[in-house]
Amino acid sequence: MKHINIVNGPQSVSTIVQGCMRIPGLSNENAAKVIRTAYDCGINFYDHATCYGKDGAAETKFGEAFSLTGLKREDIYIQGKCGIYPDRGEFDWSKEAILSSVDGSLKRLKVDYLDTLLLHRPDLLFDPEEVAEAFDELEQAGKVRYFGVSNLVPMQIELLKKYVKQPIIINQVQLSLEQSQLIDQALYMNNKTTDMSLSRDGNVLDYCRLKDITIQAWSPLQVGMFGGTFVDNPDFPELNKKLGELADRENVSKAAIAVAWILRHPAKMQAIVGTMNPEHIKDICAAADVTLSHHDWYELYLSAGKFLP
Repeated sequence: MKHINIVNGPQSVSTIVQGCMRIPGLSNENAAKVIRTAYDCGINFYDHATCYGKDGAAETKFGEAFSLTGLKREDIYIQGKCGIYPDRGEFDWSKEAILSSVDGSLKRLKVDYLDTLLLHRPDLLFDPEEVAEAFDELEQAGKVRYFGVSNLVPMQIELLKKYVKQPIIINQVQLSLEQSQLIDQALYMNNKTTDMSLSRDGNVLDYCRLKDITIQAWSPLQVGMFGGTFVDNPDFPELNKKLGELADRENVSKAAIAVAWILRHPAKMQAIVGTMNPEHIKDICAAADVTLSHHDWYELYLSAGKFLP
């Protein structure tokens, strides 16, 4: 497993992150197997959010299962996210909400601190001064070591940075071979013949690279938001043909090649995988040991139905 150092943040973290959104459906024993399998494959970074499962069920399951893994708290990095309240139908970054969310996460996870806390999607009413106060209290209390965001555009981050003293070290956004606008929008700039010229994220990738903010790619195998995976999907025959060719060449799975496509980018991203199948975790982790060539990367890009202007 390859590791990276996050600027102003945790050092030697795995390039592949184990997402925990789907863990509530497992028994404690099977959840422990997922956690341990990921760790044994080289993953030392686990991603959570308060909205994963009813009443923080993913965090509760992780906290119950972790004691069965034989691992120590200091062996891993735990990332939390707060701000989404599905039961209330709103996003909330108020100071009170942030502080209570973290306290709830710590209790459910059965830990004393989060390595990183991300603000999860923008609260349209957020007050950056309130956020700053919450971050200060959390840092001073030792409850959170590092801070970041999820799904934010550059100017929202800039507004936060005006008031927040702690570095914003991570921005978690969607990226896959099918959802590649994070990378390729600039390719079509000033081109009125295609909607691919539309900027949907405010050039957030280049901004984050300039500001030393690590991109975490969620849903690296996903079609759209909830369209399932493109791997072995008959709607993507050319992509699967190319994935298969490279998978055979590298002796890995198609999913591993799709993740390796993200990791090939020089921005030094992390890719979040959410499978709860231990064998799939092993397969995908092989991506960290695959280095695609410049030509491989473009062949995959074009096979996904994209074109060059």
